[in-house]
Amino acid sequence: MINLETPRKFRAFVNQAHQVAAEMLRPNSRRYDLAEHEYPKELDLLAAVVDGLGASGTGSGAGAGGVRRTDGEDDGKIKNGSNLSSVLSIMEMCWGDVGLLLSMPRQGLGNSAIASVASDEQLRRFDGVWAAMAITEPGCGSDSANIQTTARRDGDHYVIDGEKIFVTAGARCDAVVVWATVDKALGRAAIKSFVVPKDTPGLTVERVEHKLGIRSSDTATIRLTNCRVPAENLLGSPDVDADKGFAGVMQTFDNTRPLVAAMAVGCARASLEVTRDLLAEAGVEIDYDRPVHLQSSAAATFLQLEADWEAAYLLTLQAAWMADNGRPNSLQASMAKAKAGRTANDITLRCVELAGSIGYSEHELLEKWARDSKILDIFEGTQQIQQLIVARRLLGKTSAELK
Repeated sequence: MINLETPRKFRAFVNQAHQVAAEMLRPNSRRYDLAEHEYPKELDLLAAVVDGLGASGTGSGAGAGGVRRTDGEDDGKIKNGSNLSSVLSIMEMCWGDVGLLLSMPRQGLGNSAIASVASDEQLRRFDGVWAAMAITEPGCGSDSANIQTTARRDGDHYVIDGEKIFVTAGARCDAVVVWATVDKALGRAAIKSFVVPKDTPGLTVERVEHKLGIRSSDTATIRLTNCRVPAENLLGSPDVDADKGFAGVMQTFDNTRPLVAAMAVGCARASLEVTRDLLAEAGVEIDYDRPVHLQSSAAATFLQLEADWEAAYLLTLQAAWMADNGRPNSLQASMAKAKAGRTANDITLRCVELAGSIGYSEHELLEKWARDSKILDIFEGTQQIQQLIVARRLLGKTSAELK
């Protein structure tokens, strides 16, 4: 039975994450939003601390975790492990700043992919590597199975050719986890992921994007031309299993989607807390003991936003908890991502409205959080794709049957 209170063993760790967010991330939030593409040097120290916690075994899941099903042996005991602690800490960090969290060295989505599907030997070899995730292409956005980047086997190497866009941390990272097809004729079953070091000949960063939000995080376009990668850098099995299809590669999302949901939950909570204080200063009373229809419009709106936030929060915890306990969580991961992403968009925008001119100006961070939150409903699978995945799971339909 899942217990939705923060586990006692994680409380000190979560409090530390909140302290970091309050004393390091939020005070630098506006600075690096305005200084787009400037590297936040303060994060080097923070990343070193996180690495140290992980190496010492006291990090309670600090850093990029992974859904490794071998950890999920059913021994009848309920586990609160690294997935749950990761989402709890990410919520706190994104209460501080989403873009700065995404800029932390060695904590990227590529690191989560490695943690999820790499072999033990690969985990040792890529330890300490800052890895970005490269999936999206100019002609392939939400439909990851339509990837056109190719990986051709040539002796002990794969030769990768293609272009990837919107790669988070693509300019700053040490390596890129590139999704590519080893045989276009075999469709989605032939999609594999490869760890490509940034100094590999043939890999070039074409440009860094200017963006609406998360401006402290770099988002790059990467081109791969005759890029030779050792065969042992392929994550997972090199065999193409038509029966298993895309499932092996897609397992990565079972981990990363709850993490993105946690980002959305943290950002939305920050907006709610600031807005509650501003409403109180304006004399708006929010009474949890009175029916909504007997309260002011502003109070009623705020209560509705809090209820939506609570649902997103609980779904996110559920998806992470299931991963820790070895239970298939693809449905719950998509539900959490869909609910949290859309809820964060709604909450941050409505908070700007409730705060009036203060919310729209740079006097508070509300307008920044509204800009930052939009990406959380897009990357790692758009809102529409999450709803499609949920529908397939609930109706028992395949991707061919329900498009």
